[in-house]
Amino acid sequence: MKNQNPVILFDGICNLCSGWVQFLIKKDTNMKFRFAPIQSNSGQKLLLNAGLDIRNMETVIYIKGNNCFRESDAALEILKDLGGIWTFASVLKLIPGTLRNGFYRFIAKKRYRFFGKRTTCFIPTPENQKRFLT
Repeated sequence: MKNQNPVILFDGICNLCSGWVQFLIKKDTNMKFRFAPIQSNSGQKLLLNAGLDIRNMETVIYIKGNNCFRESDAALEILKDLGGIWTFASVLKLIPGTLRNGFYRFIAKKRYRFFGKRTTCFIPTPENQKRFLT
């Protein structure tokens, strides 16, 4: 499954993850990013192609070219690629990855308790549908 645009894989039933995607859609005025819930067929195929375990996926995945970013690296790379003021988030890469990812994993494990979850996968608006892989 070859994509020209970078793809963000996210937990489609997580309110935090869906909110992150809605934020990115709003800020990504150049429509650089494509999206796929990890629960979708496309999401599952992309995870398998990247050699990732499709079970118990608790992280955002950012696939850009031949690179696959996970956890805090994915979030920071996405913000960098979003451009503008968001590139300043790259300063957080000065924090050792073990600390950044430890915090990321803590939030990821508690995301349903802190932010809730949906009964169905996030459904984009009709005007944003073309940005989602099915």
